[in-house]
Amino acid sequence: MEYVGRVPAPPLDRFIDDVYCLTGVPRHHSVNVPPMPSAHLYLHFGGPVRLRDSDCAVPPVVFTDGWFMGVWTRRFLVEYPATVRLVGVHFKPWGLSPFIGVPVSELRNRWVPVDAVWRRSADRIRNEVGESASAAEMLRVVEKELLSRLAETPPSGLELVRHTAGRLETAHGAIPVGALADTAGVSGNHLATLFKAHVGVTPKRVARIYRFARLILSVDARNPVDWAELAQAAGYFDQAHFSKEFKDFTGHTPTAYLALRRRFPAERGFPPDNGPMPAD
Repeated sequence: MEYVGRVPAPPLDRFIDDVYCLTGVPRHHSVNVPPMPSAHLYLHFGGPVRLRDSDCAVPPVVFTDGWFMGVWTRRFLVEYPATVRLVGVHFKPWGLSPFIGVPVSELRNRWVPVDAVWRRSADRIRNEVGESASAAEMLRVVEKELLSRLAETPPSGLELVRHTAGRLETAHGAIPVGALADTAGVSGNHLATLFKAHVGVTPKRVARIYRFARLILSVDARNPVDWAELAQAAGYFDQAHFSKEFKDFTGHTPTAYLALRRRFPAERGFPPDNGPMPAD
């Protein structure tokens, strides 16, 4: 499968980490996706995609066009069709807020059809992309749509959340929430309320996800892994807590996860392999 990605030009880069296109036969039919510090938009121009929650009480869903999803606090499973033709947008945790007209909290741990958020947009984008557009052209069309949807005035409180969450990103979650609130000049409760409005989760939860992301992306499966050292570097000072959170977020123990990584090594220059894991 071919990957083409880029950081969008200003002003989109203030809210979006990257936009990318995946085309071709997927390396893995099923992919297990752990929590990551981002919200997403997916537009799929191939066959239907099935999504499964790690919570067995949640029924699976099938999308033929695309979907939005907010920040996830647990893992989920993606089942790709035989051939993929997909454009993805990785929003920063706070980045979805100025593009949609619904509370971001409604997208926490949920997949929502594109047209439920951007009414009548999926068909328009599909028609403009056509059947033979290049990856660069698909990215151009999606970036144009994003620009047209970007609010002229940031929603109230977003700048404070952007600044505060940016500090969490830089520190990989290793800043006490109380210190964040003090520096921002607001109460912890007020900061949590703003995060729920613009991120969908509390700053403490965002910090946890950044901490986990730092750990999981630092694993080099080609060499021996000292899990205690990696966990401590990422800010885990309780080994039992680290083991439980790792199992909750990946579905595997650290040892089983490492074995999986060695069995299916990441492709060089293929970022989607950095976090998601093969499940088939």
